[in-house]
Amino acid sequence: MPPILLDPPKAKRISRSLYRRWNWRRQLVASGLRLMSFALFVLLLWAGWYLANKGFGREWRTKVVEELRKRGIEASVRRLTLDPFRGLVAQDLRIYDPKLRETPLVSISEVALDLNYAALLHHQPFLNAIDVRDADVIFPSSDPEQRAPRAQLKQFRAHVYFPPDQIYISQAEGLFCGVRVSATGHLIKRADYKPDRIVSDEEWRQRMALLQRFAAELGRFNFAGGPPSLQVKFAGDASQPEKARIQASLSGERLQRGAFEIKAFNATAEWARETFNLTQCEWTDNGGRFSGRATWSAETKAGDFQIHSSVHAKQLLDAFGFGEVMADAVFTTPPIVELSGSGNFAQATPRLNVIGRLQAENFSFKTVPLLNASADLVWDGGRTMLRDVRLRHSSGELLADYLDAPGDFRLNIDSSLNPAVLRPFADRGLQDFLGEWEWPRPPAVRLKIHGTSRDPRSWIGEGTVAVQRTRFRGVWMNSAKAEIHLADGAVTFKDLHVARDEGVGTGSFTYDPVHHEVRLDNVRTSLRPTDAIYWIEPKLFKVVAPYKFNSPPTLVANGVVQYHGGKNTRLQIAVDAPAGLEYLFLGKTLPFERVHGDLLITDDRVQLQPVEGTLYDGTVKGTADISVAKENRHYGATVAVDGIDFPRLTDLYFKYETARGELSGTYDFEGIGNDARTMHGAGRIKVANGDVFAIPVFGPLSGVLSAIIPGAGYSVAKQATASFTIKAGVIKTDDFKVSGRLFGMLGHGNIFFLDNKLDFDLRISANGPGVVLTPVYSLFEYKGEGSLSKPNWHPKNF
Repeated sequence: MPPILLDPPKAKRISRSLYRRWNWRRQLVASGLRLMSFALFVLLLWAGWYLANKGFGREWRTKVVEELRKRGIEASVRRLTLDPFRGLVAQDLRIYDPKLRETPLVSISEVALDLNYAALLHHQPFLNAIDVRDADVIFPSSDPEQRAPRAQLKQFRAHVYFPPDQIYISQAEGLFCGVRVSATGHLIKRADYKPDRIVSDEEWRQRMALLQRFAAELGRFNFAGGPPSLQVKFAGDASQPEKARIQASLSGERLQRGAFEIKAFNATAEWARETFNLTQCEWTDNGGRFSGRATWSAETKAGDFQIHSSVHAKQLLDAFGFGEVMADAVFTTPPIVELSGSGNFAQATPRLNVIGRLQAENFSFKTVPLLNASADLVWDGGRTMLRDVRLRHSSGELLADYLDAPGDFRLNIDSSLNPAVLRPFADRGLQDFLGEWEWPRPPAVRLKIHGTSRDPRSWIGEGTVAVQRTRFRGVWMNSAKAEIHLADGAVTFKDLHVARDEGVGTGSFTYDPVHHEVRLDNVRTSLRPTDAIYWIEPKLFKVVAPYKFNSPPTLVANGVVQYHGGKNTRLQIAVDAPAGLEYLFLGKTLPFERVHGDLLITDDRVQLQPVEGTLYDGTVKGTADISVAKENRHYGATVAVDGIDFPRLTDLYFKYETARGELSGTYDFEGIGNDARTMHGAGRIKVANGDVFAIPVFGPLSGVLSAIIPGAGYSVAKQATASFTIKAGVIKTDDFKVSGRLFGMLGHGNIFFLDNKLDFDLRISANGPGVVLTPVYSLFEYKGEGSLSKPNWHPKNF
């Protein structure tokens, strides 16, 4: 047992000098420690400021880049700094394709690095993770010189772990062109990683161009309901990205582009086992709903799709820059589109197959209102088939079947539709042709066409057409019907029957737009020529207009009429007009009582060959060659008359009638247009069985004869003959002869029939017993002057 201490031992007192020495040393050490602490603090502050602003040196940046390369990321770091809260931060991090370092794939402003410093000291992989917060990722452009805005991922946040042989993204999100994108997943990245395919420069540029274009299209949207959400999940092997598994879903509300707005949008897709599967794609707008699905196999290069749409297709196309496709259509209700199809692109020539149905109601196309349009569609890339085509209009309905295949074209039409409705669907030539028609009631048309292509020149077809009261080129018809035959690009109307109030027209004609001509075959009409000619060719109206028929003649037409500058028009028309016609000649209208003959119409000429008619109880026969060209209005004719009532003819041209007489003769002449002074020619005339001196121009001479031979006068001049020429409005004769039983007259001179003047010389001659008085009669020579209506006859030798 230890001894018990009753009193503690007393400490020895330190001497004052020793205490002073110890206290001084302690203060010195404390001051040194404080100074060293302060210096260390300042050094740490300076080091922190330096590392935060100036960053680590190139050696550290190289170590970080090498570590990223080991993780399968080819990158460069412009600056490596130290953040007191985030740790080591790599600024301006650029990631490249491992085989192509010319242009970065992405540029990230800041990335925080989570390092294992113990592994760093032991020269082992030291990068545990990277952390990205509120960074901007800029994607490169396919054209470095392009100054257009580049695609960016803004407010990008991500946390990426690097377990052994893996890259794990726990959460990555950002705003890409207004769409909030979030992604999670992991990739296997083995140490012996080698890409199975090297991306070429051209393919890389195409990918970047596609990305930039996709970003530009997204930039045209306005997300009034907030940013849409795209969520992506993935898993796979970095060396075989095509075998990765990717799931994505996209949703949003009130997506606006131009005037088009999507109220709600949802889409779900998956990539697995090298197959893309769009399981859902739906959206709604103010008009209806769109839904669709699609699959695509990268291994077989085959896919299929199915869609159903009742959205405003026109607004949708306008919003995406394809408005010209339906620019002429206006829909009051959205069209309905149902399509499904498949495709295989494994071969050099893709195999495609699309079937569906199109339907629209209460819409207009090029201002033409339509009640309904529908069709079943089949298309396989080379062949197109439309079945049960129905086009309804207030005027009627068109039913059609259509097939267009290589070497095979078919079109069946059954229409009770007003053809004017179809004008907007036709080419320019057919539009002009349909524009010349007016159908108060639609025609009935049935056609079956087949050929080798869409080219009308290869078509062969048969059909019928029947119209009620219709107007063509401004001329009405009560009804018409014909059989239709198509061949060589031309349409032939056989067994044509056209009815009007005054008569009918029958025959056949061919409209040939390929050769720009109309061919007539035995077209027989009892219609008014001035109306019927308009149906054939309007420019021929001026040819037939001068012939004013008292009632419609019977015409038989054969030949060819060319238009659009053709020069091979040759139309033969046989004319039979029992009721006669009126024709303007030398400013006076000649009333022919009956006319028949043949006309030959060419491009710029009309030929009468020959024509015979009845005029003033006599006959007129003649031929003519008349130019209808604008620059040449020359004409020529030969006329022979026999037994024409002379008093009626003189009354028409000179406003006086003789007692009686018959005119016969011939006249060959030429002229230009309607100018009578240009007419010139020659002929011979004979007036028989009449009183020549009853003609007022010769009337005063009857008094002279009566003074010489009492009782003579009108009774002695029964016949007159003369040969003559006409030029510049002057009738000239040198052998005018008046014959009677005892006495006659011989004369020569000029008759200015256009100026109503006379310059004529006559002398009395004797016949039969009066010959003995010839020396006396030779003294009686007379000269006629003045006007034709009131001539002044006076002795020439007295």
